[in-house]
Amino acid sequence: MKFRLILIALALPFSVLAQSNGDAAFLTARDAFRVGDINKLERASSQLGNHELAVYAESYQLRMWMEKGDPNNIRDFLHRNEGSYVAEKLRADWIRWLGKRLTWNEVDAEFPKMLAPEPDVVCYSQQARLARDDRKVLAEAEKLWLTMLEPSEPCRQVMDALVVNQRITADEVWARARRQVEANRPSWAKTTLNYLPESQIPDSKAFDSAINSAMSYLVRQPGNWSASRAGRELAAFAISRLATNDPRIAADELEKIKGKLHDNERQWAWSQIALQGAKKHLGETVDWFANAGKAPLSEEGAQWKVRAALRAQEWGVVRDTIEAMPAELAAKPDWIYWLGRALKSGGRTTEADALFEKIAGQTNFYGNLADEELDRKIALPPKAKETTAEEHKAALDNPGIRRALAFFRLALRTEGVKEWNWSLRGMDDRELLAVANLAKRNQIWDRAINTADKTRNEHDFSLRFLAPYGETVRPAAQNQSLDDAWVYGLMRQESRFITNAKSNVGASGLMQLMPATAKWVAKKIGLRDFSHGRVNDTETNVLLGTSYMRLVMENLDNHPVLASAAYNAGPGRAKKWRADRPLEGAIYAETIPFSETRDYVKKVMSNSVYYSAQFNGKTDSLKTRLGVVGARTSDSMKDADLP
Repeated sequence: MKFRLILIALALPFSVLAQSNGDAAFLTARDAFRVGDINKLERASSQLGNHELAVYAESYQLRMWMEKGDPNNIRDFLHRNEGSYVAEKLRADWIRWLGKRLTWNEVDAEFPKMLAPEPDVVCYSQQARLARDDRKVLAEAEKLWLTMLEPSEPCRQVMDALVVNQRITADEVWARARRQVEANRPSWAKTTLNYLPESQIPDSKAFDSAINSAMSYLVRQPGNWSASRAGRELAAFAISRLATNDPRIAADELEKIKGKLHDNERQWAWSQIALQGAKKHLGETVDWFANAGKAPLSEEGAQWKVRAALRAQEWGVVRDTIEAMPAELAAKPDWIYWLGRALKSGGRTTEADALFEKIAGQTNFYGNLADEELDRKIALPPKAKETTAEEHKAALDNPGIRRALAFFRLALRTEGVKEWNWSLRGMDDRELLAVANLAKRNQIWDRAINTADKTRNEHDFSLRFLAPYGETVRPAAQNQSLDDAWVYGLMRQESRFITNAKSNVGASGLMQLMPATAKWVAKKIGLRDFSHGRVNDTETNVLLGTSYMRLVMENLDNHPVLASAAYNAGPGRAKKWRADRPLEGAIYAETIPFSETRDYVKKVMSNSVYYSAQFNGKTDSLKTRLGVVGARTSDSMKDADLP
C-alpha cells in the first residue's frame, strides 16, 4: 500500500508537566529565530524565566550573534550545558562557522568535545589537521573513498587533498566513479572523473550520452571507441544504465562488445547486470554473477548476490559470497544466519550451530530463526523488577527528558524525539526502564518502546511490545478473523501507536492508511458517511485497517508474509515477488527488492511472535508463521481493484 519514512507531528495529553505560561513565549522565540528577527527573539526569550526550553532560546540567540558576538559567550554556554543535546548542536554549528573561516586552531580546540559529530563536522576537523600537516588524515580519508559517494563541501576538500597528495591512482578514480554510477549518482561520478589527468578525462557530452541515452550511445559509438580507457569505461557505464531497466537487453548488448573490454571492465559490467537481475528476481542472475568473476562488489552487490543464490538454492554461492564479504558486513545477523544455513546444507552442522549461537537469543528476525535452528523456543526473558518511586523521580528530574517532554507538549515532535534519544546516552537498564515507564504514562508510545528496547540485561517486554487501544484493536481483529498478534505486530511497525502519525506520502493514523485505500475499503465494507477527516479517529482507522488486512489476506493465499509485504508496498508487488517455485517465507522476505519493505516484513513477523507470547502466555514458532510462500501463478486476485 505504501513505502515511506514516517514523519509524525502530534500533540499528546500529559499528566506530567502541565501547560506552562512560557510555552507561548518559547514558540514565539523559535519562530523569530527561524525568520531571523533578533529583536523579537530577545523579547520573547526574556519572558521564559526557568522554562524547560529557555536554554534553546539562548542557543538561538548565540547562533544569531555568532557573526559579531563574543566567542566567550558561546564558550560559557557550552561549559554550562556540556554533554547536552543543545550544546552538541551549538558546538557543531560553531565548528561549521569556524571552518568556513579557516579558523583551524579554534576547530582543533572544540572538535574533541563533540560526542557524536556529523560527517561534515568530522571533515572540518580533518581540514584543521591537514592545515597542521597531520598526514594521518589522508589514511582516514582513503577508507571513505569508495563509500562517501556524495561528500559535503568540507568533505570534498579532504577528498581533494587525497588527489593533491597523489594518494589516489587512476584505477581508484574509476572505481569510485563506478560505485557512484551503480548508486545512481551520475553527476557525482562525473565530478569524480575530473580527478583524472586532464588527458584522461572523458568527453563531457559522451559521458552524458552514455548515462542518459545508453542504447543510442552504444549503437553510435565510433569505430575506435575501445582504444581508450575512457571509451571502454563509458561503454560499461552505458551497459549499467541499460541494466536498470532491462538486464536481459543489457546482457545482449554486453555480449556484442565484451571482446573489446578489458577483463575488469567486462566483469564490472556483468556485476551491474547481475545486481539489477537480482532485484528483479531473474533466473539468469546467478550465472551473470558468475560472469562477473572477481569483480569487486559493493556492499549492496554482495548482499544481492547472496539473495539471488538463496532464491536459486545455490548454497555454495551463498557460503562463498558471505565469506568474501567485508568483516563488518558479514557480522550482521542476516548474514551470520544465512552462512549458518549454507554450512548446514553442506553437512557442516557443528560450524553452523556455532554461528547460530552468535545471534541466538537476539530479539530480532534472525535471532528468532537462529533459536529455532538450535531447537530452542523463542522465550520471553524474565520481567525486570518494577521501577521504584525514586527511579521514577530521577527519570522526571533528568533535564534532557524534561526538555523532550516540553517539546512533545508543544507538538514539536521531531525536536522532542532528538532530545529524548540523546538523553538516553549512558543510561543503565534501570534508568532506561524508568524513562520508558515515564513515556508510557504520558502515552508517548513510540519512545516507551524504543527506550525499553535498549536494555541489555534487565528487560520488560510489556514495554517493548506495548499493546494500547486493546479495547478497540483486539475485538476488531477478532471480527475480521485475524490473528491479533499479527495485527499488533503490523501496527507497532506502522505507527508505533501514534494515533495522528502521518507519513510523507499521506498515510495516516494507527494503521497508516493511504487516502485512496481508506476510501476504497470504506466503500467495500459499506461504511456510511465516510470522509478522510475521520481516518485518524481510532475506531475508524482500526476498522478500515483490519478490514484491509483481511481483504489482502483473502487475495494472497491467506499468507501473512505476503499480506505484510502487500500492506507496505501494495498487493500487486507482493504477488509479483513470488518465485516460479515455492519459497521459504524467510527467503521470500530476505529477497524483497525494496529495502524498507524487506525490513518491515521481517519486523512485523518477529513482532507477532512476541505479541502472541503476551496474549497467549506462550511463544510460538516464527518459522511456522513464515511458512512457505507458494509459487507465482497467473491467477488474478479476487478483488482486481484491490489497492
